[in-house]
Amino acid sequence: MVKKPDTIGARIRYWRMRRGGMTQAVLAGLAGVTQSYVSQVESGRKTIDRRSTLVALAAALQVTVADLLGQGTESGDPARESAAECVPAIWSALIEIEDGERRRATYPRERLTAEIARSDQLRASCNYPAMARLLPALLLEAAAVGGTALAQVAYQASTCLRHLGYRHLALNAVRVAVSAAEDTGDPAWTGASRFAYAQSLPIESAAVAARAADRSLAELQADAADERVRQMLGQLHLSAALTSAVSGRSDATRDHLAEAAREAATLGDPADGAGFNGCGFGPTNVGLWEMSIAAEQGDSGRVIELSRTVRPQVLAASIRQQSYWLDLGRALADGGRRDAEALAAFVQAERAAPVPFAINPLARDAVVALAQRAQRRAIPDDLRLLADRIGIDLVA
Repeated sequence: MVKKPDTIGARIRYWRMRRGGMTQAVLAGLAGVTQSYVSQVESGRKTIDRRSTLVALAAALQVTVADLLGQGTESGDPARESAAECVPAIWSALIEIEDGERRRATYPRERLTAEIARSDQLRASCNYPAMARLLPALLLEAAAVGGTALAQVAYQASTCLRHLGYRHLALNAVRVAVSAAEDTGDPAWTGASRFAYAQSLPIESAAVAARAADRSLAELQADAADERVRQMLGQLHLSAALTSAVSGRSDATRDHLAEAAREAATLGDPADGAGFNGCGFGPTNVGLWEMSIAAEQGDSGRVIELSRTVRPQVLAASIRQQSYWLDLGRALADGGRRDAEALAAFVQAERAAPVPFAINPLARDAVVALAQRAQRRAIPDDLRLLADRIGIDLVA
């Protein structure tokens, strides 16, 4: 049988019992789902595939989505623990910068440029623990110089912290990035930092994130002659499309996706696979976001259909490739009839970006759900190996 780790379902049950022993039926009624669904999620037999469902369950339990995901609080995963050791120093650096303090630069300009490039390479490969070790000193050195250097490093910090589950600190970092970008007067970096802001807001604030993206789109239109700005306009449309889907605004989702697709068609995929600031905007990235949006809308068939036309390998960032395989795997696992194909997709997702896969609560729960369904049979070797790599203990 499966030795259950601390899953999202287990946390839901924990908080349900903390709320005076709330029954599954009451929770289901408050969250707008069925009692059977709550039961299957709590037992690990079913995963939560929609952000909006997480928001509804968290609201019903009077907790945050982060509480249900265990983000920023869990120990036990080596990658998470390695990065967590650096988070207090990153936080301290951000506080110092936000408070207006500036130390004297100790890095020569060439070293600062090289360290920023190194941090960006780590971001592209999703090596967030190594990135976290660089950031405390790099943030302070970039602050000493200011301008684009600070905007870029603060953007990198927000990405790192968000993927590690520290969204509250990611917001601190992105506010630094927005302020620095606006000081430079460079609309492309302003667009990048505004995109990072929308990405860093908690899932519960999806409507706020969509409105923030809309405002940024309106403000940046005047500079759309700059190709870098057009890439960021495209990314902002994608962000607004997804957050609108979470908020249940299907018309806005459709309109933003259409605008992103139109922009991508004129730009094409970036020749280097990265584009401005590594955003990778183009038709391939639009396809990946469409897959995520279809998953949010509960349309697994559409996810699988889109996957046949999207080629994530043309993009440099490994997180894009992981996104493709993870969304596809979860769609294939829906219903439990294509678990072997789902497992193959999850293996590809983990190979593409091992660190974020291992610390992604939704990815971990998807593996547990496969194992739960496999317990009546022999657990496949590939599933056992994948679980072992991401720290899930399966007992035959």
